[in-house]
Amino acid sequence: MAPKNSDGSAAGRPLDLTQLRTFLAVYRAGSLTEAARRLGLAQPTVTGQIRALEQQLDRQLFERLPRGVAPTAVANDLAARISAPMDELAMVADRDAAAPTEPVHLGGPAEVLAVRIMPVLAPLVAEGVRLRVTPGLADDLLDGLRAGRFDLVLSAVRPRGRSVLAAPLMDEEFVLVGAPAWHARIGPLGTDDVAVLDGVPLISYAEDVPILRRYWRHVFRQRLTVRPALVMPDLRGVLAAAVAGAGVTVLPRYLCADELRTGALLTLLDPEDPPINTGFIAQRANTTLRPEVARVRDAIRQAARSW
Repeated sequence: MAPKNSDGSAAGRPLDLTQLRTFLAVYRAGSLTEAARRLGLAQPTVTGQIRALEQQLDRQLFERLPRGVAPTAVANDLAARISAPMDELAMVADRDAAAPTEPVHLGGPAEVLAVRIMPVLAPLVAEGVRLRVTPGLADDLLDGLRAGRFDLVLSAVRPRGRSVLAAPLMDEEFVLVGAPAWHARIGPLGTDDVAVLDGVPLISYAEDVPILRRYWRHVFRQRLTVRPALVMPDLRGVLAAAVAGAGVTVLPRYLCADELRTGALLTLLDPEDPPINTGFIAQRANTTLRPEVARVRDAIRQAARSW
């Protein structure tokens, strides 16, 4: 058998830079089709270059999925070693070109993105950073991160597995709130007074009332069985409905801070031990971040220190 280099290629046969550039585009896009679009190539050309590189390495680089591709461990290792030098080479080659850099792809909960993240990243966009933001559920976004469709993901759950690196970003405190009229009707409320809320309309962002259910279990030590009166799959809509007097709900304190300050909403209960949820910022493991991605990540981390 012919001797191998550390990257798995045949000894004495240098890897083709064009194929490596195509590999990196597919790795970052998570899709042969999207990589072809970004490179300005036909998809069969991209597919052929990836197959040629796999043959030379004698290793599989991507697993084909119903939608897109997922990198193998070999691809993760190769991307980690070539990302920085390939990006530097591209900067030298394109120093006089007008083509913009690849956008930073960021995913996260819609409310966090809108309320917390956009004000933080707006200055970077004004300075030239290109950004593509996708709201969604944590599991879907983390799957996209692993597949290379996102550079960074904000997650309300701790990611599992070795393919993702995650760092705690912020803690969300959940509060039981209602408009002043509901506060007056319900009266003083203690952790043993959950029966007072019987018949009060509940507002939720999902039919299975996950935030409300957790609050009831944590604060009232009871299982919530009441179905919501209003379901709105966006916490900003839940907030608007609560302000308008539709009923009571549980919200992250950061989301309703202005309404609590102005009195448009009032806290119905201030338990000594409120429910807390930790949010994370995640990136792919064994991957060197592009400078623009690192700037976005660092800006979010810096701002989160005061959240």
